[in-house]
Amino acid sequence: MTFRTAPEKPVNVNYLNKKLKRLVLFAALGILLVLAALFASMLGTYKTGPKEIIRLFGSKLPFYSGPEVPRLHDVIIWKLRIPRILLSMAAGSIFALSGTAYQACFRNPLAEPYILGVSAGAAFGAALGIVYPALFVSVRLSAFAFALLAVLLSWSLASTRGSTPGAALVIAGVVVSSVFSALVSSLKYIAPDAQLREITFWMMGGFYYAGWQDAALLFPLALLLGIVFSFFAWKMNILSMGDEEARSLGVDPRFYRPFFIGAATFASAFTVSSSGIIPWVGLMAPHAARMLFGSDNSQLVPGSALLGAAFMLLCDTLARSLTGSEIPIGIVTSILGAPFLIYLL
Repeated sequence: MTFRTAPEKPVNVNYLNKKLKRLVLFAALGILLVLAALFASMLGTYKTGPKEIIRLFGSKLPFYSGPEVPRLHDVIIWKLRIPRILLSMAAGSIFALSGTAYQACFRNPLAEPYILGVSAGAAFGAALGIVYPALFVSVRLSAFAFALLAVLLSWSLASTRGSTPGAALVIAGVVVSSVFSALVSSLKYIAPDAQLREITFWMMGGFYYAGWQDAALLFPLALLLGIVFSFFAWKMNILSMGDEEARSLGVDPRFYRPFFIGAATFASAFTVSSSGIIPWVGLMAPHAARMLFGSDNSQLVPGSALLGAAFMLLCDTLARSLTGSEIPIGIVTSILGAPFLIYLL
């Protein structure tokens, strides 16, 4: 008696090649991001070389026994540039991850982190803190509080009978943004010249006062957001198919949509309170990642985070290196972002 063995399952060569290409692309993006960060640490008004950077990093290790690092290098590179580089990368990742989540939850390719009034609320909070400093502990805390307040108002206006339709939430966000923008304009009207300039400068965005304390808060937040969104990326895929399809596949949109939107909004509001308003990143990075990795959120989430970090790092490096005086980063992201959107259109 002869026995026939079961036929081997055919290997999909195209699938393996596609997966390998994506892994290589992720590795290349990660390496380029690290190299870009090292290169950015050398640029600025005071330029340094690779040897100084390597020596400085080596001096921070417990077993370092080389020559002493000049104090000027330690202050400029370690205390000023490195925290700023980490902060810009973290902010870019958070905006990109938030944009990815918004586009999946709202099923709208133009959705981005500020759609629920985060930027307008933060701008009003910052303006209040600048014009009336005695009423608030800090400008950053005021911006964060009013950013969250704007989102809560948008959510409460859009909620009806225990549900929050995506279209209603977007319309409510537009209304709330308009109200807070009008309030900001009124504060600009009554603010003295010095405070008016400060409000305008804050609204252009930037990492002027970046320090290790800011980087230690924002960088872990970016990592946590990326891990959570990557773990639940398959639920984003289902939500992007529509509510009826999501329910039929066992994913409750009444829970997961507020979960993704809430996490993205909280992280975006916290980032805006540290950096000011920086447009385009949350809209551009997901689209650029979609062009490279496709629409599967399991690939799109980490791809958006890497591209957002790289784009923000590039813009911040240009902002502080192009001229003797620093350019607000919001201007740079707008100049680079508008042609990209025209290309998409």
